[in-house]
Amino acid sequence: MPDSPRLAELRQQEEELVFASFDHHDAWRLGSLIANHAIASELGVAIDIRRHNLVLFRCVLPGATSDQEEWIRRKSASVLRFEHSTALLTEQFAARTHSPLGGGWLAHEDYTLAGGSFPIRVRGAGVIGAVTVSGLSSDEDHQMVVDGIRNYLKTVGV
Repeated sequence: MPDSPRLAELRQQEEELVFASFDHHDAWRLGSLIANHAIASELGVAIDIRRHNLVLFRCVLPGATSDQEEWIRRKSASVLRFEHSTALLTEQFAARTHSPLGGGWLAHEDYTLAGGSFPIRVRGAGVIGAVTVSGLSSDEDHQMVVDGIRNYLKTVGV
């Protein structure tokens, strides 16, 4: 079955938004870029960049709630498990008759398919981490991350 236009768009984002390298300094600069945009837009979000269990950047802005911690943990776990954005995973599984969160495959308390987490994919190394935003709608969280990565990659000339 061919991809829906949305699924094709999400796949294209993952093919396009690949880093040449990614270290602690890149995490700080990318996270700061996303945070500065959120501050300027007065958005109450939490932003997290991690390499598996190592948090490289965290920012919680006014208006975000303690609930965002759980959403970030579960969203990033989904990205690190499947190596795709949670928006892409949501779209993929919506087209299927079953959810990985049902039937005991993946625990609801550990994973979610809500948009807003995106893989940090490094050319030649694969997925090494996740960038996550929580506090808006799933689509808005996703778009904030994608726009942040795209703008960051433009500034570093990738």
